Amino acid sequence: MASTRDDAFTAYVSSRRAQLFRAAYLLCGDPHRAEDIVQTALAKLYVAWPRASKADSVDAYVRRIIVNSHLDEHRRPWRRESPTEDDRLDRAAPTGVSPEDSDALWRALRSLGPKQRRVVVLRHYWGLSVEEAAADLGVSPGTIKSQTSAALEKLRHLLTPTEPAGSGLRGARR
Repeated sequence: MASTRDDAFTAYVSSRRAQLFRAAYLLCGDPHRAEDIVQTALAKLYVAWPRASKADSVDAYVRRIIVNSHLDEHRRPWRRESPTEDDRLDRAAPTGVSPEDSDALWRALRSLGPKQRRVVVLRHYWGLSVEEAAADLGVSPGTIKSQTSAALEKLRHLLTPTEPAGSGLRGARR
């Protein structure tokens, strides 16, 4: 019996681990913390595997664990320390995106509050509907809509290039 449980859990983890790591990384912006979050989430998932494997959606169950694990990690006192900017040197640049654009995108994502970042990750990385994101976070669909709108407006404002002074062009920013 335990072998079947372990086999099913191992199969799920090996097919989804990379996606779970990317989601955790998008939530926290730090590969080391993302690994910690994923490891914590997988340990919790293993304990709850008999119940989770019977759920309507194991992915939704795991997403909720990852978001909650991120919240737990974020609340720890030593997490209030801010890392130096040198941690960017340890990351590989994403393919297809210039380093300048990647840096600008990460700065913009870091400027979002934790709630807005969670909503953006769930809606635009995981591709969840408003209702699914609301269920995962335990909030109303209206909250998801307003947080998404505010987050996207902030990202749009931060990522829209401004025209140089004296160019004669108006309306560079919305």
